[in-house]
Amino acid sequence: MSVQIKTVEDKKQLKAFLQFPFTLYKGNKYWVPPMFAEEKQILSDKNPAMEYCKYKIFLAYKDNKVVGRIVGIINTKSNEIWKEKNVRFGWIDFIDDPEVSQALLNAVAEWGKANGMDTIHGPLGFTDMDMEGMLIEGFDKLPTIANIYNYPYAPQHLEKIGFEKDVDWVQMKINASQPIPEKVARINDMIMQKYELRLLKFAKTKDVLPYATKIFHTLNAAFANLYGFVPLNEKQIAYYTKMYFPFVNPKLVSVIVDKQDEVVGFGISMPSLSRAYQKAKGRLFPFGFIHLLRALHNYENIDLYLNGVHPNWQNKGVHSIFYGDMNVHTRELKSKVAICNPQLESNTALMVWKHYEHEVYLRRRCYKKKI
Repeated sequence: MSVQIKTVEDKKQLKAFLQFPFTLYKGNKYWVPPMFAEEKQILSDKNPAMEYCKYKIFLAYKDNKVVGRIVGIINTKSNEIWKEKNVRFGWIDFIDDPEVSQALLNAVAEWGKANGMDTIHGPLGFTDMDMEGMLIEGFDKLPTIANIYNYPYAPQHLEKIGFEKDVDWVQMKINASQPIPEKVARINDMIMQKYELRLLKFAKTKDVLPYATKIFHTLNAAFANLYGFVPLNEKQIAYYTKMYFPFVNPKLVSVIVDKQDEVVGFGISMPSLSRAYQKAKGRLFPFGFIHLLRALHNYENIDLYLNGVHPNWQNKGVHSIFYGDMNVHTRELKSKVAICNPQLESNTALMVWKHYEHEVYLRRRCYKKKI
C-alpha cells in the first residue's frame, strides 16, 4: 500500500503524532523521550513563537498505521533577518522506508512552496531553544534531554534524495573531575582583575531569577550572528524563564557581571536528566516526577545546557572564566562527566576545550535542499 500523508487536524491525530516515536524507538536505550505536556505546549498557540511562525503538522500512514511524522515551520522573522525564503522541518521521525521519508519531506516542501518558500532545511524548531540537528555520529551514546535522537538510516535517507549539509554542531564530552589547569586558572584571575569582573554566587534558585532576563538579553546579543538565530522577545523570555528557571540548580550556574552589574557571560548546567526522562516515559505523573527529583540531586553526570558571552566581551577570555568556574563546581560535587549541548563546529569558543581532557561525543547536522 502506498504512503498516505495526512495533516494533523484534531486531538486524536495529535496524540498519534506525539505517541509515534515511543513506538519507533521502543527498546532503544539511547533515545530520550520528551515530555508529552511540554511537546503539546510547544505545538500550540501557547508558544509565543507562533506570533511570527506558521506551522503544519503531518503524519505518514502505511497499511493504516502511522509510520512517520514531521512538522513544517515558516519562521517569518528568521527569513526577514537572514534574507531567506526557507521552510523548516522538525520533529521528523520515520521507519526505515525511503518512500515514507520522501513523502514526509515532500509534504513540507510543497507546503513551503505554496507559501512562497524556495528552500527546505532542518531539522530545526520554532526557535533555537527547540531541538535541532539530525544525529550523524554517536548513535550508541546517550544524548541530553535537549537533543534529537534518530537511527543511522535517517541521514542516509535525506542524502539519497538530494539534501546537503548546511552546518554541523558538535557536542563535547569532558572529564568533569579534572583540576583546572594552573595556567588557565592564573589567566582567568588576571582577566577578572583587568576588567573588574565578578563571578556571582547563588545560594538558592530564587537568587538566580532576578538575573534571568539579563541572561537572556546577553544570549540574544551573543547568538545574534549564529546560524539562523532569531532574538527572543520579552514574551518569549518570560515564557522560557517560567518554563526552565524554576529547575535551575544554583550550584551549577555561573554568571559573570561587570562593574554595572550587567551580565557579560554566563553558563548554566544541570545534572543529567536523560535516564530520568527514560524512566518517566513522557509523563510527570503519577511517578515520573519522582525520577526527575532523584536525578536533580545526582551530580555524577552533568549536562552543560546554555552559555554565552556578550559580543563586547568576546575574545577576552570570558568563556574560559565561566568554564573554569563550572569546573570548580563539578569537582566540588564529585561529578565525573560533563556533556556540552550542541555548538557550531565553526564556533571559536570550542578552542577553550583544548586545555581540558575532552572528546567529540556527538555530531549533528542541519540539511538543506532547494524546492
